Amino acid sequence: MDKLIIEGGRPLRGEVKISGSKNAALPIMAATLLTDEPCTISHVPRLRDITTMIKLLRSLGKKVEMNEDRVEIASKGALHHVADYSLVSTMRGSFCVLGPLLAKLGKAEVSFPGGCVIGVRPVDLHIKGLEDLGAKTRIENGYVIATAKHLKGAHLYLGGAFGSSVLATANVLMAAVLAEGETIIESAACEPEVENLCRFLEAMGAKIEGVGSHRLVITGVKRLRGVRFRVIADRIEAGTYILMAAATKSDIALRDAPYAHLMALTDKLNQAGVELTCKNNLLKVKTKDRLKPVGVTTHPYPGFPTDLQAQFMALMALVPGVSVITERIYPDRFMHIAELNRMGANIRREGANAIVEGVKELYGAPVMASDLRASAALVVAGLAAKGRTEIHRIYHLERGYENLEGKLLALGARIRREKE
Repeated sequence: MDKLIIEGGRPLRGEVKISGSKNAALPIMAATLLTDEPCTISHVPRLRDITTMIKLLRSLGKKVEMNEDRVEIASKGALHHVADYSLVSTMRGSFCVLGPLLAKLGKAEVSFPGGCVIGVRPVDLHIKGLEDLGAKTRIENGYVIATAKHLKGAHLYLGGAFGSSVLATANVLMAAVLAEGETIIESAACEPEVENLCRFLEAMGAKIEGVGSHRLVITGVKRLRGVRFRVIADRIEAGTYILMAAATKSDIALRDAPYAHLMALTDKLNQAGVELTCKNNLLKVKTKDRLKPVGVTTHPYPGFPTDLQAQFMALMALVPGVSVITERIYPDRFMHIAELNRMGANIRREGANAIVEGVKELYGAPVMASDLRASAALVVAGLAAKGRTEIHRIYHLERGYENLEGKLLALGARIRREKE
């Protein structure tokens, strides 16, 4: 196992290119189960989660090859309907094979998903939505087992206790495109990654209205064709680099950043005193010496993303004054607080709120990454901190950030990987 060593306190300079979106690519790759024809997906980041999905698709009977940022997926015979525990348990995104397997084969057995430990993330909305389409489901030996002779369109509601579910929307959407008749999904997630999945399905021949809204209307078709498709840029990766620049009082530029998908973040950063301008596909970040504390509350898109909460907290830990960060998506997603406090931050948790009292400096320390975005927050803090920071369990970072060390080295950071 490796660790990251960061010698902090240095400003960043230069330009970084933003990779394709992991959270868009994973369901799009799963959607290729809906067709027997070959598909080529480009702008796919080289990440551990992508590798896991490739292994899962191969285990289900697909032929999959990845060259640079292009994934080619083709059929090589009959599909298998069982998604194995050894793969699904390592990554929650792999659970989105449930819908397409059920729609294509009439049966699916998918292990309960794993991934980051950020609180309870049930699959009840996935099951409810598929049952509304006529599936029969049961849970047995750690697997969700779904069967249906014929899926039929229905008018269904997918809102949950903490808002819309991206993965449940993807699963039900992919099942509905091959269902008989019309399906209306109310309270559908409208994240850019869901919209990108809709565009991919439309390119395959699906009929979907209301793309990008909370109400999707799907008219089922009998078959879908193979296509070539490009994945959108990763808004969370872009937001993370913006926050790295702000924490280190740096001026950098981001190439191919999806500025329109980052308005909740950029609005808060503008209030804090970070200047962001976007022109000709280049997003420039300029940071003032003195920033103002700003509170945020996470919400489903277009609200402030939960996947940037930890990184934003690392920035606010360095801004004098008090800011309140409220987590409405995963109320237990605060495991990074203890590690940031090890570096000299002054943060306390009160229920779903984190009270951040900004300090003048953070100091390098050995810290432990608990999940993907907490890992990124520790990198933000380490880059800004005085002295040496050691981040352990960095395999989380490899799940979501393509070539992180290489990109940061190009921006002038002192960062290296070492064996534990």
